[in-house]
Amino acid sequence: MRGGSIFLGYTGHALDYKLPLLRSDEAMSRECTRLLGLMGYKVAGAQSNIGLEQEFFLIPRDAYARRPDLQQAGRTVLGKFPGRGQEMCDHYMAPLNPNALNCLREIQHECFKMGIPLKTRHREVAPNQYEMAPYFGHVTSQIDQNIMVMQVCEEIAGKHGLVCLLQEKPFAGINGSGKHNNWSIGTKDGVNLLNAGQITQKSGNPEIFPVIMAAIVAGVDKHGDLMRAAIASPGNDFRLGAMEAPPAIISTYLGESCTEFLDAFRNGKPSEYKPQPGTVDTGNSNNFSSFEVPTEDRNRTSPFPYGGHRFEFRAVGSAQNVSFVNTVLNTMCAEMFAEFADKIEAGAKPADVAAEALNKHWKVIFNGNGYDPAWKDEAVKRGVWRIDSGVEAISKLGDEKNIELFSKMKVLSKDELIARRDIDWEHYIGLVEIEASTMIDMITQHIVPALKKEGMDAAAVIAGCDKIKAKLGAVHAAEEGLAKAACARELRLEVMEDCRKACDEAEAKCPASAWPFATYRELLFLDQNQDHQGVTTK
Repeated sequence: MRGGSIFLGYTGHALDYKLPLLRSDEAMSRECTRLLGLMGYKVAGAQSNIGLEQEFFLIPRDAYARRPDLQQAGRTVLGKFPGRGQEMCDHYMAPLNPNALNCLREIQHECFKMGIPLKTRHREVAPNQYEMAPYFGHVTSQIDQNIMVMQVCEEIAGKHGLVCLLQEKPFAGINGSGKHNNWSIGTKDGVNLLNAGQITQKSGNPEIFPVIMAAIVAGVDKHGDLMRAAIASPGNDFRLGAMEAPPAIISTYLGESCTEFLDAFRNGKPSEYKPQPGTVDTGNSNNFSSFEVPTEDRNRTSPFPYGGHRFEFRAVGSAQNVSFVNTVLNTMCAEMFAEFADKIEAGAKPADVAAEALNKHWKVIFNGNGYDPAWKDEAVKRGVWRIDSGVEAISKLGDEKNIELFSKMKVLSKDELIARRDIDWEHYIGLVEIEASTMIDMITQHIVPALKKEGMDAAAVIAGCDKIKAKLGAVHAAEEGLAKAACARELRLEVMEDCRKACDEAEAKCPASAWPFATYRELLFLDQNQDHQGVTTK
């Protein structure tokens, strides 16, 4: 179905993710308009706007054909790491691979014909990893377009002898792929509420920016569990906290200048937020002059940093339909806007309401290194949401706090929310079952015969495979819901990973000519492995 469609049952229950998104945008608009009006700024409405950075891998199709795991599950369940990975940063900094460039050009062309302007295309950090991104736009149209972009990427890649992998972590040991959800709130006439200078100029009220920021900070602290649940895609099991992805701790980075501004504001020292750019001296005045750099840099280790004019939800997975991600952002902001408006209507000053919220929720602001092991313990001490397990995060959709939130804002009923929780569990369980069954087949039908043919010991691989079979049986026997999903997670992250170690050790010892699957070396290095016609060389 095309972008203009919604799905709902005869009972009125939303059966898709778009209708709740539309409801949430309406709720956010209603409460934001009300709050702005109480602060002397009359607007026709508000909307959330996003820009999605779509990451993916392009790998040789002939090598893909020799990987049952990629074909069946979208990721490699085994595979010895090659002699090199991304440690030289040479893929990130190099010109685009000619064959990949031709593919990306055609993707851009086909998308443009559908009215989707993909403004950027470039390499990413990992070998064979790329990114494309459109212009910023209204949340619903941007999500519709992104879903079409993902489909076009997969279709066009095949015409160039390539395969587009959208899964978050198709390869171990290198970066996974995200879909960075750059999010802001604007008025219907185009004023960005997260652009301090713009909103102050248009409204004449310098308090609006810190009040809006205070509401967002409060929402992140109160509903970080929902933000974590919204990104609990199966692929994020392996991506969050690994390589370049932020950890499974929901905090927000505001940067030094914005943090200092809000700190002064909450302590009764309001001012107009005017971040001053820094100056960098090249030290070579004969050829290059000094240049300015923005104060509001983003923090790559934060799941939700403020980068000036927008927040970037970096933890979102590359394969996700981000409708629910933005439904959560809209709904939590709608609630906080409503709470602020209620207090102002009761006689409180907007600045006092915002200061009270900042004082209460200041703990969720973290401008440090999210990769620092000490942050995990500090986050728990602060009371910041840390949910390592995606399965457990999904369960939060059934918490009374969250049922009340969505019901109160008229976005999702209890039945609609519980249904989404159960479906997310089912999706997770089903994918793990596919991965486990595929791994069993790869070991039984290919690896063990290859090792025995070479006179190699296959005992460790067979023992690992037997444990997968036993745990898969336990998953099938487990009670539906959280218990079954938790069992599947153990199978995936513990039993299958232990077996993978045995398989990868066997691959390291097996003659290359005897190994039955395309190796990481063949899959990951288009620049080194393809001839002028795009054919993978061995």
